[in-house]
Amino acid sequence: MKEKHPGWRLFLSLVIIQVGAVLFSFGLEEFLVPNKLLDGGVVGVSIIVAYLTNLPLGIFLVVLNLPFIALSAKKIGLKFVLLTIYAIGSLSIWVTVFHPIPELTKDIFLSAIFGGVFLGIGVGLIIRNGGCLDGTEILSIIISKKFPFSVGEIVMFFNVFIFFAAAFVFGIDRALYSIVAYFIAFKLIDMVITGFNQSHSFFIVTQKPDAVSQALMKGLGAGVTILKGMGGFSKVETDVLYMIIGRLEIQKAKELILEIDEAAFITIQNVHEQISKSHRKQHP
Repeated sequence: MKEKHPGWRLFLSLVIIQVGAVLFSFGLEEFLVPNKLLDGGVVGVSIIVAYLTNLPLGIFLVVLNLPFIALSAKKIGLKFVLLTIYAIGSLSIWVTVFHPIPELTKDIFLSAIFGGVFLGIGVGLIIRNGGCLDGTEILSIIISKKFPFSVGEIVMFFNVFIFFAAAFVFGIDRALYSIVAYFIAFKLIDMVITGFNQSHSFFIVTQKPDAVSQALMKGLGAGVTILKGMGGFSKVETDVLYMIIGRLEIQKAKELILEIDEAAFITIQNVHEQISKSHRKQHP
């Protein structure tokens, strides 16, 4: 089967990111925001600030994410930054479009459920195609490279304070329903990008182990372990690369590998726990 042209893959990613932004915006403006419910991260902070200032939500979605985007430009990569700017810009436009439309239900529980579903699918599509909507996840990736905490633990730390703030602004019942929406969205994100945990392990069988490992270490800052293997049928010795990365880095990792070796065999697995006193991305 003929490989898709890189330009076509990029176009398809942009279309899917746009669909994700539409779904996310629909969930926000038709279920969560009208019923004073919120998501975690920068989106949650934006909802609170927009409510207190009576200014458009779309403004804060862009403004509050800008510092995190600037950080990611140097730490994560230009393509990720551009796709993230595109995703956040699209989100800002679509929440403005959906804002005048009356909410679909005033039932808080239904709003939490369906709002979480639309948010989760939207974010999952965007992450799966190389972008991001939430600056706190970007910051968490950067922090996790310097401290012994996972991306998920750092994001949850931020969100604890956000939901506490929601309890003071909107009331404890709205904060609790917001947690329900956040949990549903979190699970849907994992379903869409086919991974429950923040970290994933890669096993890569390639005929170009040195070039691939160098590209991964340089492009992702990932630690790569080279294992010795042997084909069960051919009995030919081969090198197997092993590494652990975060979910936002999965797409970039696949691109780096296949750019060097289109015939590489890759398996990706969830990592439920990592135990190490060394840097989280370094392997022996």
